[in-house]
Amino acid sequence: MLLLDTHVWLWSVHGDSRRIGRRTRQLLARAESTETIRVSTVTLFEVTALHTLGRVRLTRPPDQWIREALEAGGVRVAELSPRIAIDAGLIPRTALADPLDRLLIASAHHLEATFLTSDTFLLEYAGKAGHPRVHNATS
Repeated sequence: MLLLDTHVWLWSVHGDSRRIGRRTRQLLARAESTETIRVSTVTLFEVTALHTLGRVRLTRPPDQWIREALEAGGVRVAELSPRIAIDAGLIPRTALADPLDRLLIASAHHLEATFLTSDTFLLEYAGKAGHPRVHNATS
């Protein structure tokens, strides 16, 4: 199973293969064929917030864009559970400042999913914390 960071999902939906590495494209193709691609509810929030801030331009209103992107890509939503929220809260702010990143890392851990990201802070944290299931999406 793959859990996509927000930017990786946006790149994937927009077909921006220049930003996604060859190995990651292979992982995505395999996961798409077995319907094991997930995005967190955190990602849905983040896409909407980025659109509202003008940092991401969606071609449709956020709720419609998200619904269509989920349907078209065979992506399923990974809900947040109380255990994920608690575990995310246990990650020190000094290790990962962004609370949304902490929720995503905890989600991937609980789903036993490979987390695809190109965020250097998340990649560094995963390396230091021994999270082997965090994959650099640019490779």
